[in-house]
Formats: sequence, C-alpha cells, structure tokens
Amino acid sequence: MTERNYTVMVQGQAGPTYDGAEPQFSLEREALDPIGAEIVEVPAESDDEFIEAVKDEADGLIARGRYLNRNIIGSLNKCVVIGLGSVGADPVDVDAATDHDIVVTNVPDVFIDEVADHTMMLLLAAHRRLLLMHQMTRDGRWREGRPYHDDIPRLWGRTIGLISFGNVAKAVARRCHVFGLRVIAFDPFVGELEMTEANVEPVTSLFELLERSDFVSMHAPHNGDTDHMLSDAHFARMKNSALFINNGRGKTVDEEAMIRALESKEIAGAGLDVFEQEPVSTNNPLLHMDNVTCTPHMASASARMGPETRRRLGRELATVLQGLWPRSAVNPSVLPRTKLRRWQPYPQARGPNR
Repeated sequence: MTERNYTVMVQGQAGPTYDGAEPQFSLEREALDPIGAEIVEVPAESDDEFIEAVKDEADGLIARGRYLNRNIIGSLNKCVVIGLGSVGADPVDVDAATDHDIVVTNVPDVFIDEVADHTMMLLLAAHRRLLLMHQMTRDGRWREGRPYHDDIPRLWGRTIGLISFGNVAKAVARRCHVFGLRVIAFDPFVGELEMTEANVEPVTSLFELLERSDFVSMHAPHNGDTDHMLSDAHFARMKNSALFINNGRGKTVDEEAMIRALESKEIAGAGLDVFEQEPVSTNNPLLHMDNVTCTPHMASASARMGPETRRRLGRELATVLQGLWPRSAVNPSVLPRTKLRRWQPYPQARGPNR
C-alpha cells in the first residue's frame, strides 16, 4: 500500500457525486495515488469549521463546494496549491492566494473547442432567429418566417468583434473565418502580431470594436478590472442591428444595461450562456424575449469535458505537490517566489565534450 505523504482537502457533502456509481475522486486520484496523496472531504457547515479542519492538515485544496476566501486562505499553514477543475477562478480569492504564495491551478485548455462550438451555435441561432422560427412552425405560423428575415443580411462578409483574445476567442476566430466573417479583436494584453498571424485585425479601442461589429462576442475573464466591463455607454455604441454573444462570464456585463439595450432596440438580440446571477431567475426578462437565445451555463459540456478536467485537476495538484511548476497557473507571478522548480520534460541536449 502506498504511504500517504500528502493531504488534499475539499469541502464535502456539497452535492451528488460526479458520476453515480463511480467512486468519488477516482479520476483525480489517478495522478495523486502514485505520489501518496490522499483526498479528504471535510463536511464543514461553516468557514470556521472548515478552517479548523484544514489549517494544519492541508497540503493542497480542491476549490469545490465552498468559496475559498481570504480568511480561509490566510489560515493555511502548509498549503502550497489550490486546484480548480475549471477555466475561471471564481471559487477562489486569487489575490489572497498570491499574497500567501499559494499557487492556484486551473484547466484553461481542456474544453476550448466545446465553448467555441457553442459560441458559433448561439451566434447562428441568434442571427437566424432559430427559437422564434421554431415557435412559429409549432404554432402554424408557416408563412411568417420568411418575411421576418427580409431585413436580416446574410452572414458572409459581416464583422465579428471579439472582446479578449485568449484560447476560446482564437478558436472562435478560426470557425468564423470558415463562415466568411471578418474578425476583429480587442485585447490590450495580446500583441498585434499574435492577432494578425491568426488573420484577425487588432483594434486598440473597445468603442471602435463595438461601433464596427455586426456581432460582439465576450470572452474576457471576470476580475476586478472586467467587472461590468460593458454597460450602458458600450451598448449605446453598438449598431442597432448588432447581436451580442456571451459564453464567457456573466459578471463582465452589466445585465440591467443589456436588458435596457435590448428593450429599447439599441441592439437587435443576444445569445447567452452566462448570467450575472446564476442560476438565473425564471423571472429574468432575458428569458422572455424572443430575440434572446439562452442556455444554462453549459457551453463547455461534452462527454470528454468532465473526465478530462478531473484528470487534469489531479495532475496539476500532483505536479505542485512534487515541487514542480504546474502546467497552468491562474497566478503565475507567484511561481518565482515559491520553492517550486520549473518543469523540464526533456533534459537539455549535450554535445560529446560536455
């Protein structure tokens, strides 16, 4: 039996297991068992109870079931890593983790294609008014569909503006080119050459992007700088015929401002997988507009996504516990301050005289 050398802790009793009959955390343990790391669930009812259980025992934490705030993170005496099974880091106070030299890992590239596909699905559904056409067909309003599209231009040759140009946006850009869309992007943290190499025109002004775009797709992560990144002034700069797509983070958009823009016809419609408050209230006006297509924050979902994110979470935790840099860190600036070593998969080549 493998000796247990590390303890990874997680809030317990947070809901049903991932996959029914399969033992809990079996996929995460594929990487953790070989290094002697045990996963311990903590059925805490409060932050104080959780802190008491983890402060002196946790070498690592899995961010699931409880928000890991500054008080929890500040209490940790031996923790070196917090693992996320997602792209976003909403369950963790990342600034607090950085202040305490704790690495926060995530899985930013596991379900890129799924989210990019879902983005295109929402774009096409919103553009062709899919849900409204479906309802007209069901209601016997057969002849109303075609006239409804008399003022809707064809997709080919339209312009889509991508807000942020990370992995998902790059995958969306590749798909947009196939549909004949002109792609522009705004991201002050990405170099122009990186965009132009992807056949994407860099735009240095968010307002310019909004004014030029027939479709606007939001891909920015949520943080203090991007909270309500789009509000009334931004929707007012969009074309009246423009469609807004958000498969990123709901809180990057002032939802009340978006509702006002839709109701006043400042923009023509929207396709949304995320909302400012989730689960979204059934009374939310967005759910009752025939020019808005909504899905329940499931753009990343696929048969591959669940198992692979769990395996990747386990691998990242195991990598850090063994003293190495993870493949992905939400707070990479903390890495040089730790005792972790940069991972080199292959030794450097040496000549015969070295």
